[in-house]
Amino acid sequence: MRRASRGFGYNRGVASPSRQLNPLNADIRSAGTASRKPRAFALFANGDYRIFLITATAAMMADNIEHVISYWVMFQKFRSPALGAFAVVSHWVPYLFFGAFSGRLADRFDIRRLIQAGMLLFVGVSIGWGIMFMTDTSAVWKVMALLVIHGLAGVLWIPASQVLIHRIVTLEQLPSAVRIFVTGRYLGFLVGPIVGDALLQIFGASVGICINALIYVPLFVWLLKVPAHAQSAGERPPTQGLSGFADIWATMKVVANNRILSSMTLLVGASAFFIGNAYQAQMPGFAMDLGHARANFSYGVLLGADAAGGLAAGLILEGRGLLPPRARTAFILAMIWCCALFGFARSNTYTVSITLLFVAGFVELAFNAMAQSLVQLNAPGEIRGRVLGVYSMFAMGLRTFSGLSVGLLGSLINIHNSLSSSAAALFLLYVAIFVVRYAGRGENARTLT
Repeated sequence: MRRASRGFGYNRGVASPSRQLNPLNADIRSAGTASRKPRAFALFANGDYRIFLITATAAMMADNIEHVISYWVMFQKFRSPALGAFAVVSHWVPYLFFGAFSGRLADRFDIRRLIQAGMLLFVGVSIGWGIMFMTDTSAVWKVMALLVIHGLAGVLWIPASQVLIHRIVTLEQLPSAVRIFVTGRYLGFLVGPIVGDALLQIFGASVGICINALIYVPLFVWLLKVPAHAQSAGERPPTQGLSGFADIWATMKVVANNRILSSMTLLVGASAFFIGNAYQAQMPGFAMDLGHARANFSYGVLLGADAAGGLAAGLILEGRGLLPPRARTAFILAMIWCCALFGFARSNTYTVSITLLFVAGFVELAFNAMAQSLVQLNAPGEIRGRVLGVYSMFAMGLRTFSGLSVGLLGSLINIHNSLSSSAAALFLLYVAIFVVRYAGRGENARTLT
């Protein structure tokens, strides 16, 4: 293994493209990588990764802060359930339509500039909210425009950030790097609403959301200072021009023909389609049925239990070096996630519900980080951005439809039945995939997948 370089964008243990195109070689490489336990949190000695993690986590926290403030003002101003639904759809639909194209941009252009463009859009949206609140010129069309731009900002920087991770850590560090990065996302989910509420209470909506715009700036500034090596050594930049859907379709065929890539993309896509995070939007209803719908500490614990479980998973699994990335393990964890959410949907006891939400958050981080690690380890180097773009399209874009399976269906048969039915259907789907792809393959299957 080649020794890692200090600069951004150098080859840090990346295998040659010819080897990465072979699924079996890629699986052997990922299994071998996973078998060597790195020192817990050793990645923090990598200065590039440490700064990127801190600034990116802050950006993800700012994303959630903006939701808290803007959604509150939208509710107070318009009291429109339809506008609230549009806010959710506009957040995920860009991933569905543009996720793969964004990944293509990450292969074609300087990923630093793509991430910076996303940060600039986030800053512009926050300032736009602040001006609109300050001048009291809110209008539905303005709100919808800002929500759409916010969604586009997310889809622009997420695939590029995943490519960036691959370029600033060694191949052995990659699973750990992905898991810590996903842990940072859960930290943003957990801390963002708390900070957002504090900004709202102390400074008011207009000033608070303008302060939030400043939180995106450190990541933008850091990317100005890192070296301009846009491609990792051993990765040939594509010379052909952008070819639209034909190029996306070709990438999807590469994913479909690789057992690991297709399994992990199907795993996260199915979870996004059937459940996603739609149950979080229905949490007030669950809280009411549990007798904790008032805006107090008990309701806050219910809202934060899922994110707290994810944060705990990142710290414990990374600290102990547990659960190296394997496709079989990812499916088993996803099935446990389904069972935990099924139990939560049927529970009528507050403490049981909190416990099950914590478990759900714990295993959700574990299988999502595992799936993303395997995709990054097995993606052909020269089209890694496109593969990650397709992965984002499934993992996030399909969450658009979870509002139908959990939310809309819940309005017809109640949210407890809709969530438990969705969790049960997803569980059966995972069992079927697991039996077809992994059951009975013996010791060799455990080694290669």
